[in-house]
Amino acid sequence: MAFANVNGVELYYELHGPAAAPVLVLVNGVLMSTPSWAYQTPVLSQHYRLLLHDCRGQGQSDHPPGPYTMQQHAADLAALLDTLEIDAAHVAGISYGGEIAQLLAIHWPEKARSLFLSSTVSEVRPLLRAKIEGWIAAANTHSGALLYQCSVADNFSEPWLAAHPNWGALSIPRYEKLDFAAVVNLCESFLGLDCTADLPKITAPTMVVVGELDTLKPLEPYSRLLVEMIPHAELLMLGNAGHACCIETPKTWNAALLGWLSVNSETGAAG
Repeated sequence: MAFANVNGVELYYELHGPAAAPVLVLVNGVLMSTPSWAYQTPVLSQHYRLLLHDCRGQGQSDHPPGPYTMQQHAADLAALLDTLEIDAAHVAGISYGGEIAQLLAIHWPEKARSLFLSSTVSEVRPLLRAKIEGWIAAANTHSGALLYQCSVADNFSEPWLAAHPNWGALSIPRYEKLDFAAVVNLCESFLGLDCTADLPKITAPTMVVVGELDTLKPLEPYSRLLVEMIPHAELLMLGNAGHACCIETPKTWNAALLGWLSVNSETGAAG
């Protein structure tokens, strides 16, 4: 376990893999924490120096009173990289983490060698806002079971849920342990996201990834908008995958990320 004092908060972080390898940062979705990368950590750390961290309000990091902002999370990540003496890194984020990655690349462009933006958006349109407001209402009841029920259909596809009938029984105990006030702060910070106009400032090579069955942050309009606005961005759709595609189709997600990095790592991956 390791903690770094960053912008007045203690951030939990983990480093995995060869110390001399290029650094790859994985940035959590809003209801994730570092253990959520269980399908990625053993694979990616064979090739890269893998940095995981919990944002303020998540997991083992401090949960200060809100409000939070998405740019604050990006500033925290930039400061964490400085604290760990990492000049620049490849950054892969899913959902909330992809939004943090965008802001890092916009405001601290020298720190992002490449971006892998999965299941993510640059702005919040009315349907997405309504869904997240439902999550906030559920979190305000302090019922993990209700928050799970209000979010599960947004996060996972029907085929995957049908193949994993016990997912709720496995997940609800974790949801019951959430800091619900922090969840509200995180969700409200997301609702303030609007960085579409700044996307042309991104200079890092960028891959935009979306699950074919993602109904929360789908290809149209969100991933398509990212590809149109970020210079030279590429688009990859993962077949038969929902929003949480790093969990639903981890082998495909990992292979896509490793393939992307293999052609965008200046020094090459170790191993």
